Amino acid sequence: MNKTVLLAIGLGVLLLIAGIVTGIMWTDMGDVQLSLHGIVAMVLGVLLALALGIGLMFLVFYSAKHGHDDQAGR
Repeated sequence: MNKTVLLAIGLGVLLLIAGIVTGIMWTDMGDVQLSLHGIVAMVLGVLLALALGIGLMFLVFYSAKHGHDDQAGR
C-alpha cells in the first residue's frame, strides 16, 4: 500500500476514536447547563481558533508561493 493511503487510514481511525470518546464523555456528563455567556464564549473561542488556524495556513502557503522561504535552506 501507498504510504499516503496508510497515513489517511491511520488518521481516519484516530478521528473515529476521538469522536467515540467525545460522544461517551458528552453522554456521561448528564444535565450540564450552559448559560448564554458560556455559549457565547465557546462560539467565540471556536471562531477565533479557526481564524488563527486559517490565517496561519494562508501565510504558510503565501510565503511558499512567493518564494519567501527559498533562502531558509541555504
